[in-house]
Amino acid sequence: MSTMKVLILCTGNSCRSQMAHGFLQSFAPNWIVASAGTKASGKLNAKAVEVMHDVGVDISHHTSDSVEKYLDDEWDYVITVCGGAKETCPIFTGKVKHRLHIGFDDPSETVGTPEEIQADFIRVRDQIRTAFYKLYNKINQDEQER
Repeated sequence: MSTMKVLILCTGNSCRSQMAHGFLQSFAPNWIVASAGTKASGKLNAKAVEVMHDVGVDISHHTSDSVEKYLDDEWDYVITVCGGAKETCPIFTGKVKHRLHIGFDDPSETVGTPEEIQADFIRVRDQIRTAFYKLYNKINQDEQER
């Protein structure tokens, strides 16, 4: 199967896009996967790193990058993962074959006890894993049918 180039976008590039990036790279080690944000925070959310580590995916070495870094590249897929209505989803103006949106709540916005916050990170992490595994399988299937 050919190598895919996939860019995952959200606003801060500290949490959801990072988890999606980590999962997709773990499913497809030979793909080129990157993630970025329109207002990149410059750092990863520590809870996101922790809940990913709990399922055996290390994203601690990832960087939080601005989308500008990737505008000159060509991508097979650009996937936005922002969820809430109050979020402005990034528009990618570079060259891309397929644009997809798979929205998730932002667990870094969760308020509550440490246990409630932890539970929300795990819930969103598991939703991301499921959605991106489905996507990975669909891309593989589409490629084989070409």
